[in-house]
Amino acid sequence: MNVDPKVLAEKYDTPLYLYDFDDIAMRYEELKEAFAGQKSLISYAVKANSNLFVIRHLAQMGAGADCVSIGEVRRALSAGVERYKIIFSGVGKRDEEIREALESGILMLNLESEAEMKRVELVAEALGLEARISIRVNPNINPQTHPYISTGLHENKFGVEIDVAKRMYIYAKRSAHLNPVGIHFHIGSQLTELDPIREATLIVADLVRNLRAIDIDIKFFDVGGGLGVVYENETTIPPKAYAEVIYEAIKGLDVTLVCEPGRYLLANAGYLMTRVLYEKENAGKRFVIVDAAMNDLIRPSLYDAYHRIEALKEADGNSEKRTPADVVGPICESGDFFGKDVDLPPMTHDDLLVIHSAGAYGFTMASNYNTRGRAAEVAILDGIDHCIRKRESFEDQVALELACDSSWQEK
Repeated sequence: MNVDPKVLAEKYDTPLYLYDFDDIAMRYEELKEAFAGQKSLISYAVKANSNLFVIRHLAQMGAGADCVSIGEVRRALSAGVERYKIIFSGVGKRDEEIREALESGILMLNLESEAEMKRVELVAEALGLEARISIRVNPNINPQTHPYISTGLHENKFGVEIDVAKRMYIYAKRSAHLNPVGIHFHIGSQLTELDPIREATLIVADLVRNLRAIDIDIKFFDVGGGLGVVYENETTIPPKAYAEVIYEAIKGLDVTLVCEPGRYLLANAGYLMTRVLYEKENAGKRFVIVDAAMNDLIRPSLYDAYHRIEALKEADGNSEKRTPADVVGPICESGDFFGKDVDLPPMTHDDLLVIHSAGAYGFTMASNYNTRGRAAEVAILDGIDHCIRKRESFEDQVALELACDSSWQEK
């Protein structure tokens, strides 16, 4: 980013999320170019970072939106994503969410079970509408990633097996209120190997060929997302190689390819800045205590995820001796940490640390645990900073409680 992070920390305070919008655009264009050889739609996975300005930035470049709640559908529409580029996914959808999605006229609802399909059919019938649907197929492929972000095995809660999917498509084809236009699979997140992607795509492509043989015309072939990024020393998949593997597997199928990147676009475009409060030592164990906490970025605690931590004084050429330290926050949990045994120079009050690769599943998973307000978010575009979410105040946090009738507690 062509900005001075120290100036931004002074202007917006810390903890602070920074997003490089130029980097997001570069990654989007790289992926778009990789899929340029066939009809395609890049639908941004909103769950990675649901800030309206992030969604709008991508929508202005032509992106659609993959949404896993009706709230995300509303965000996509509010940010200017075109209706026919919005997909509503997710394992559990309430009837009122299904109703709103159908009335919104989005591209399609992605279904994950026979029971869900029957609910969608009933809601569509009550509305007098035809529901455009896709079905998420679970190809039972090991994605070789963290078990919490693996979604393509039978032991995971997502999707349906091949035989069930075929039965669902036949049912939907015969229904007056269901229109099966798409097929979907997503085997997991942070994928760094091509073989699982190739294998899963071949399995689902064969199913599409079988469906077409019985006059079920699938128009959208959704390969999900999950393209991995570098957090530490991962070897990642080039977008061009990713696209080529998919194209080879679907050869001969006249479909619109749908890709749902989230982490790939946002992770390394985002940074969490935090100030050092003080250092402490327990029996020779060094701790650097900062003003950010697990409520701001839960990935290290939840997944034991690695995020590179940089002391800005090092960027200034400081050559003080570095020693291992645990970087921890103020929350009353032993799991409140950002990194363990991180080599850092001696840190003093108000020194700044930058936690890298925090653009995806950072702020979007933040909470108010310990009644902590969520951080401000700032976008950097062409070297200029723009506030895209103000810092949350105590008044913001308690507003919905104070809005309730308190007379029952009054004496």
